[in-house]
Amino acid sequence: MGDPAGIGPEVILKAAASWAGKRGAPRLLVIGDLGAMRAAASSLKEPVPRPAGWIGGDRIDAGGDTLCVMEVSRLPARALRAGRPGVAGARAAYRYIQTGARMALAGRACALVTAPISKQWLNRAGHRFPGHSELLAEIAKVPRWRMMFAGRRLRLALVTVHLGLARVSRALSTKKIFETIELLAAHMRADAGVANPRLAVLGFNPHAGENGLFGREEIDAIAPAIAQARNAGIDAYGPVPPDTAFVTTAGRFAFDAAVAMYHDQGLIAVKALDFDHAVNVTLGLPFIRTSPDHGTAYDIAGRGIARAQSMRAAIEFAAASVRRRLRSSSR
Repeated sequence: MGDPAGIGPEVILKAAASWAGKRGAPRLLVIGDLGAMRAAASSLKEPVPRPAGWIGGDRIDAGGDTLCVMEVSRLPARALRAGRPGVAGARAAYRYIQTGARMALAGRACALVTAPISKQWLNRAGHRFPGHSELLAEIAKVPRWRMMFAGRRLRLALVTVHLGLARVSRALSTKKIFETIELLAAHMRADAGVANPRLAVLGFNPHAGENGLFGREEIDAIAPAIAQARNAGIDAYGPVPPDTAFVTTAGRFAFDAAVAMYHDQGLIAVKALDFDHAVNVTLGLPFIRTSPDHGTAYDIAGRGIARAQSMRAAIEFAAASVRRRLRSSSR
């Protein structure tokens, strides 16, 4: 459900309402606070979601509903005020993530879709994680993971994520860049159905360094990682000058997906192209995890105006990945 004071409850309900009465609608179990979901439903004049039942042990009865709520916390009214975040809500949001990840790891959920949390409030609550991805990687005990963003036109993975720009150069290594390329290629094969994806790898410096004139990151780290990927049978190329990487010919990119060296280098392109429909995907986890590409939006929470397209896209992306993997495993 994300932060109870954010727009998570609202965009979940709006996304679920868009599938109401339609065949093949995804079955959604909201892990969160029933009071927060009921308050959002009342504000939006949407049907009130019911609590999930229990068959016994760990088995959950979602009935025939498209959406129901598994209550992990029962927060006091003061912690449920839209747009008014606090430590209690942040602690609850942490428990929602823990519960969802453990369910996905145990096979009790097909995929995990996370609504927005506040990194600032998560840290104030004593949980020292830069964001969802780092926390999920720790819960799943995976040493290699990467953040990827997928829009309708562009898929792009990041070598570094929540890191100040002054620290990025020191964080780049051949090993880290190669792992990003490898994880992205595996995702494209498993979840995008592209048997031999062509991957563009961006440079770090202007004009991809101009043969060392503007910096050696391309020579020392990026080019060797591309060579290693090609030796491993991955169709990767570059380093591509970042300022021309996203130029299209006849409306198409020259690649299936791309690798960016740092957060804004890649996300400016993704969000400029497709802000309302872009999805955040964590690569390298042993389960499917997606989220919308926006934050808690405390400033508009509770006003009923938050757009739910990105949450709907995150749910649809997760469901499509589940279906593709099930088809592949049944062959």
